[in-house]
Amino acid sequence: MNELVHSAIRESKPAKLRGLREAVPLPSVLRKEVALNGPAWLPLSLVLGAVSAVAYADHLVVSISLVYLYILPLAVGAIFLRKTVSYSLIVVCVLFHDYFSPRGINPGLRIFHNFSAMLCFAFVVYLIQRYMGQREALAKTIQRQRDELLKDVELAAQVQRLFLPSGKPAIAGLEIAGMMLPARGVGGDYYDYIPIDAHTTQIVIADVAGKGVPAALLMSATAAAMRLEANHDRNMLEQVERLNTGIHSVSDSDRYVTLLIAEIDAQKRTLRYVNCGHNPALLFRAKTGTLTLMNSSCPPIGLSPNEICEQAAEDLKTGDVLVFYTDGVTEAENRLGEEFGMERLSATVRGSSSLPAEDLMVDIYNTAADFCGDTFKDDVTILVVKCNFDGSSTVRS
Repeated sequence: MNELVHSAIRESKPAKLRGLREAVPLPSVLRKEVALNGPAWLPLSLVLGAVSAVAYADHLVVSISLVYLYILPLAVGAIFLRKTVSYSLIVVCVLFHDYFSPRGINPGLRIFHNFSAMLCFAFVVYLIQRYMGQREALAKTIQRQRDELLKDVELAAQVQRLFLPSGKPAIAGLEIAGMMLPARGVGGDYYDYIPIDAHTTQIVIADVAGKGVPAALLMSATAAAMRLEANHDRNMLEQVERLNTGIHSVSDSDRYVTLLIAEIDAQKRTLRYVNCGHNPALLFRAKTGTLTLMNSSCPPIGLSPNEICEQAAEDLKTGDVLVFYTDGVTEAENRLGEEFGMERLSATVRGSSSLPAEDLMVDIYNTAADFCGDTFKDDVTILVVKCNFDGSSTVRS
């Protein structure tokens, strides 16, 4: 029982002390932004220490008046302390000076001297307090605008995500997985898989030059154009020509889009693609262990009014893996400034080619993230297609 009583007493003492501190909180004498940004005792100690130092000097020197030295602690106090506390400190400083002044001075002259000093101090404190008030108001305005901008960017990111595929096409014999991670909330990368019929799908991956909101806007235009193309015929060369005309009309010479369109027919086991200046996709051959680069055959979209492209084709076999990506993966840098590069990407694809498409995509991302310390300077998009034409399921490791 005694232990319980002693324990209750021990707990009640800190509670009472906390109650006293809350009753007279130290930060209440400081400006709000000062109290939130550091230890409350430091600015208060600085001001009181400066007042004490000047008062001590005023006490030692009796030949001349040192009243002007009180401007220093009052100016510092006007920066850190609340308005009422700063003006109260003026009275304290005048009383200190009056107390330490020589007593032989005429009373009327003493009163005039103290009154004029008080007016001078009040003017200095007023100017500094006014400046600090305007500074705080400006900081609040900037913070409010920043919060509104962040909300707008988040809304833009939500709209941008609407252009990305919400599900995977159910094509027998194909495993498909994709992801897009913007570097700045919104980004210039885009990918999609658009089913053509029961056994054919079209894969699209694009990268707008630049980052942030401007790139995201052009990416949205590209995505909208690709969705409109879904209602037209599937001739990829004509698609590219129409896309180039549309993008070139809404962008300048500094804005362009690298684009890779691939059409996979799981029944015929064929791949046809057009690469418009995009990073070469990887085609891993499971039986031979070789990698084929799906290089570009024409310039990026939007650079010139006319786009002359060539279509390439490959035969696919069971176990083959297609990896599409943007330069955010290969150009990811470590602390030494080295890029992740094609060699490391190719080695990752070779080493994890037996994984399901989803796991292979995650493994590529994790490997690149580990290499660059999880700090990507550009948008990252990875899309993996695995061919399982014989109906065999991939074993998860």
